[in-house]
Amino acid sequence: QVQLVESGGGLVQAGGSLKLSCVASGRSNYAMGWFRQAPGKEREFVAGISWIGGSTVYADSVKGRFTISRDNPKNTLYLQMNSLKTEDTAVYYCAARMVTGLNGRNYYKARDEYNNWGQGTQVTVSS
Repeated sequence: QVQLVESGGGLVQAGGSLKLSCVASGRSNYAMGWFRQAPGKEREFVAGISWIGGSTVYADSVKGRFTISRDNPKNTLYLQMNSLKTEDTAVYYCAARMVTGLNGRNYYKARDEYNNWGQGTQVTVSS
């Protein structure tokens, strides 16, 4: 198991930017991702990144506005969010899935493909 701690959430006006961070304890051989959950809605995929090579995948709703990245030596995952919209308001969760050298270049989009979750950080975008 890995412990994940998110930070960087807050209140921002529409059109603004925020950068989320997620620090993982222990080893770094995890594919990682960001999900979000708005009130009354299911948790949805935002972005994913592989352990090896840093391959990335995004939800269509954030493509071109959000950038996922990672610093493996620091065991830290990031989500740079630009051109924020009111519909981006949600609790954002960091997720991790242990991988090996065989699947280290894979990224994952489904909730049930991840088995480690952070506690979430609130992002509120005002109009």
